[in-house]
Amino acid sequence: MADLPAAATWGRLQTFLTLYETGSVRAAAEALHVTPPAISAAVAALESALGTTLFAKAGRGIVPTDSGETFARYARKLLGLLAEASGAVHDADRGRVRIGAVATASEYVLPRLMASFAAEHPQVMLSLSVLPRDELFALAADHAVDLVLAGRPPRGTGLVTRARRPNRLVLVGHPGLRENPLTKTWLLTGLGSGTRDTTLSLLGRLQAAPPLLTLGTSGAAVAAAREGLGVTLVHEEAVRAHLDTGRLASYAVPGTPLDRPWHLCTTSEPTAATRLFLEHVCDTDRVGEAAFHTRNRPKG
Repeated sequence: MADLPAAATWGRLQTFLTLYETGSVRAAAEALHVTPPAISAAVAALESALGTTLFAKAGRGIVPTDSGETFARYARKLLGLLAEASGAVHDADRGRVRIGAVATASEYVLPRLMASFAAEHPQVMLSLSVLPRDELFALAADHAVDLVLAGRPPRGTGLVTRARRPNRLVLVGHPGLRENPLTKTWLLTGLGSGTRDTTLSLLGRLQAAPPLLTLGTSGAAVAAAREGLGVTLVHEEAVRAHLDTGRLASYAVPGTPLDRPWHLCTTSEPTAATRLFLEHVCDTDRVGEAAFHTRNRPKG
């Protein structure tokens, strides 16, 4: 086998993963702003170094081989660690924090915290990825994000909850609902959503089988509930204004509201810039009532 460290540069790994994710040489070339021959050459160099085939033709596209599937798992971690390392070598106030958050948290929790931090630490580069909960925790485990804001991380990921903030899930619908909410259509977020999983778990515990309608995002579910299409379980912060103005009403079923604190999670060894961000968002003098709290958090 050829010398892999010499051949498998960051660019070739990135090219491989882009091709893996798009399934098309042309699409990968467009995503990376290079020519299709450049994509093919980079992948061929990796295959030569590894002594195996990473992709096979399938119709007009390509699919990863078993070796390609295996290599993709390592490539994600390698790229994540390289990006993490490039930020870790800088001083805390000149580093980088790659934040991952679920949609609701990105809209209602993070903006104030990020703005406050950026004003105090303008040299720190902040980035935000908004994805479903399961994808975020997978990215964090691969070191592709430094910090995740979502619900509790699954066991076995190696992630550590550094701080929490209270949060509740409430059932809401159009005001004036007379029927039992358990007979109404329940509006769901998309696959991979923690709120969706919690909703289905709640219905299972209640042995209820109402009609279900998946609308994808929390915003779409709330908008549909506002129009009387059904009821939906949602983070209270996301609908506080609607509840206050009477555009939505909350409804109680057994087991609600549910306490589902926000969790700020990192790997076991966060970068200096990530620790600086955590210190900032846990400081009530800086962020007021938006602050997270470290009390009773797991050690790590």
